[in-house]
Amino acid sequence: MEYTVKELAQLAGVSSRTLRYYDQIGLLKPARMNESGYRIYSSQEVDILQQILFYRELGVPLEQIKEIIHDPAFDEEKALQHHYEQVKQERDRLDKILATIEKTLISKKGGKEMQDKEKFEGLKDKLMQENEEKYGKEIREKYGEETVKKSYEKFRNMSEEDFKKMQAIEQEVFALMKKVAETKDPTSADARKLAEKHKEWLMFSWPDYSKEAHQGLAEMYVADELFSAYYDKVVAGGAKILRDAIVHYVNQ
Repeated sequence: MEYTVKELAQLAGVSSRTLRYYDQIGLLKPARMNESGYRIYSSQEVDILQQILFYRELGVPLEQIKEIIHDPAFDEEKALQHHYEQVKQERDRLDKILATIEKTLISKKGGKEMQDKEKFEGLKDKLMQENEEKYGKEIREKYGEETVKKSYEKFRNMSEEDFKKMQAIEQEVFALMKKVAETKDPTSADARKLAEKHKEWLMFSWPDYSKEAHQGLAEMYVADELFSAYYDKVVAGGAKILRDAIVHYVNQ
């Protein structure tokens, strides 16, 4: 079956303008142009559009989607399986959040009192998922699957009190980064306190501590743009400021 831009847009629930833009950037080209100059899409383009919309739903940028679906090695069945697993994980996460909200409502209405651990189950899963999506590949390559697994387990079992402490300490880390940025001195008392606070923050999720691992993580903050961006948004050059403070701290 074939579709015009308008027909395919209605079928897929997108705008005609979106399809024209996808054509313009080479993401989804029509099968042909008819005698009147209208774009015509075949079943093959319908399948490609479905994949594009699946990836968009998962938050993948258009440029990356273009690279994926136009790769000669692109496996549609494998991609669908990946979409299925990702959406299932998201559904499970939302189910946990819904369950947490329901328990909270019951508790507020005088029903069964919630345990502190229950209050943060869904939210912690969300944070772990976001961390996995952003940094999962890098931290596994550096520390290994078992270490990452233990770290997530420790984080998942964290109490409400410790969860709040961890968040508060991270804010202290950010504040100290700004102070050290003013002097640019990794040997200062503030820099030492910055490294100590960062270590304290890490230990809420790290299964154990070593100076080598701490320094290795700090070096990754600078080397990997994903990590750099997280700290550089706090203060210009934040990742390097933190790295230098940690390196001096662990080598004293």
